[in-house]
Amino acid sequence: MSPEEWTYLLVLLISIPIGFLFKKAGPGLKRWGAAAVGLGLTLFTCGPHTLHSLVTILGTWALIQAQPCSCHALALAWTFSYLLFFRALSLLGLPTPTPFTNAVQLLLTLKLVSLASEVQDLHVAQRKEMASGFSKGPSLGLLPDVPSLLETLSYSYCYVGIMTGPFFRYRTYLDWLGQPFPGAVPSLRPLLRRAWPAPLFGLLFLLSSHLFPLEAVREDAFYARPLPARLFYMIPVFFAFRMRFYVAWIAAECGCIAAGFGAYPVAAKARAGGGPTLQCPPPSSPEKAASTEYDYETIRNIDCYGTDFCVRVRDGMRYWNMTVQWWLAQYIYKSAPARSYVFRSAWTMLLSAYWHGLHPGYYLSFLTIPLCLAAEGRLELAFRGRLSPRGQKAWDWVHWFLKMRAYDYMCMGFVLLSLGETLRYWASIYFCIHILALVALGLGLALGGGSPSRWKTASPATSLASGKLREE
Repeated sequence: MSPEEWTYLLVLLISIPIGFLFKKAGPGLKRWGAAAVGLGLTLFTCGPHTLHSLVTILGTWALIQAQPCSCHALALAWTFSYLLFFRALSLLGLPTPTPFTNAVQLLLTLKLVSLASEVQDLHVAQRKEMASGFSKGPSLGLLPDVPSLLETLSYSYCYVGIMTGPFFRYRTYLDWLGQPFPGAVPSLRPLLRRAWPAPLFGLLFLLSSHLFPLEAVREDAFYARPLPARLFYMIPVFFAFRMRFYVAWIAAECGCIAAGFGAYPVAAKARAGGGPTLQCPPPSSPEKAASTEYDYETIRNIDCYGTDFCVRVRDGMRYWNMTVQWWLAQYIYKSAPARSYVFRSAWTMLLSAYWHGLHPGYYLSFLTIPLCLAAEGRLELAFRGRLSPRGQKAWDWVHWFLKMRAYDYMCMGFVLLSLGETLRYWASIYFCIHILALVALGLGLALGGGSPSRWKTASPATSLASGKLREE
């Protein structure tokens, strides 16, 4: 592990006991205490580069104040433009930010765009209310008012997920500040239930990265190995990649759980990133709060079982970095300048790659996903429904195997980063996933695989195990 990785791990582990300290605190102490801790961590890890986050916050707040009716699009343009400037600093002869500054900037971009969207929704709702002449009462997820500059700063620098996620909306943050009877919200047992696989994943990461180091792929000697060995190598590389993020995101979720952050009644049917989807009145007494069943789906960022064992490429995306996937679906996919599922996915993947960085490997990997989505959608619609139940089961196992190999293949671009090294590795295995996807797409089209709009209901298969995806 690099020194940066040890620092990330330390920040994540420290956030757990800090969460227990804040859990039962009042709204004021939660707001300003959590912001002070987050700002302190930012200053400690980023130093003077903290200025970048402050400029981004001030710019977004100014746009919200100036144009509340259209601030979402303006905030998206502002924050994404600042990302370009932020990543071009070395080309401009300015000091290069630390990796921690980049992490803070990434999460802050998501939060500020979401905040602007929430303010815009509030402004639209208020205008409709004024036009109709009567009040409809509080709407699900709607803000009570436009946050002030200090409130925006406290949300932006809240220590929860400040470097690793999970992403959360301002509404979620407000619900935590005003959480009724926080002592009745369970933390310790959900935390232990969530945390138990993390040490195993950590050991598997250390073992796999030691036995199959990524640096070997950058050496000329690697390409003298036989083709089967080169093909196989991407499997443990992606395995180590998954284990690393499983540990980080589970630890980040545990920090939220310790603070009771993102806890909602099960009846609210909360979604990762978005929060409750149903109105659920808060408990009116400690007794009712104690008898209420809660979950932490709002801040759930990874479904390890779903990621590894779902059948399709499309489903694998949903179980990975779940809060960010919600953000992408809500603010990028829905507003994409196209109606086709594949083209909307390509637009979303393009902006996701840009959000991650400017390395060509990101774009090569993310823009391979729409091809895989088109291929699996067409082929599944053309073939799977014609098979017997036993044949469909066999199909799902083959589909799962190919899905995992596709993610192995795309991961190489994500970790190698450079154009030359990514294409060199893919060429050494003859661009096998690209060719396979093109063949599958052509076959699906030839056999009448249907239109993209039908793919979402083409098959009920999402996992190799039946029933609800389980907690680790």
